[in-house]
Amino acid sequence: MADGSAAAHALDVEHLSVRLDGSEIIRDLSFSVPAGTSLAVIGPNGSGKTVLFRALIGAIPHSGTLRWAPGTRLGYVPQKLDLDRDLPVTARDLLAARARLAGAAPNEIGRALARVGLTAEALDKLLGTLSGGQFQRVLIACALLARPTVLLLDEATAGVDEPGQERLHETVRRLQRDGVTVLMSRTT
Repeated sequence: MADGSAAAHALDVEHLSVRLDGSEIIRDLSFSVPAGTSLAVIGPNGSGKTVLFRALIGAIPHSGTLRWAPGTRLGYVPQKLDLDRDLPVTARDLLAARARLAGAAPNEIGRALARVGLTAEALDKLLGTLSGGQFQRVLIACALLARPTVLLLDEATAGVDEPGQERLHETVRRLQRDGVTVLMSRTT
């Protein structure tokens, strides 16, 4: 990367390896992600996609080099959210809590909803009453409240019907047009 091309990359990964419980999950992985693009990580269940994403956000130990572009702000939507969807929590409650944690102004909630293609009507719905696609878009809106320059979506379309998947893909395209780099995983 001595030629200066790294400046155009949101992420450069060199020789990434991850060992968990004595098992090598990822070995000597290298790749780059140009800023403002998307990267799909596709593989079967158990192939290490979530481990890769967790290493990229620094949630698990790894060896090798990860270089994020200067000023990178990460947003992460996990594959699973351990949240009882029967809790009496609305989308508004979840987004307001995230906004407080992210230091986002309350009016940014409406902007985040618009960016993911949800109307204000979704705010007052209990999380358990949202469709799979609506729930995923609420989670993406939560991540957007931190104003990320890079968004990692781990299995965002899992359990989402085909129309919901198309809406999620359109959301990703909109985010890219706004300059957000998107990394997403998907099971084959």
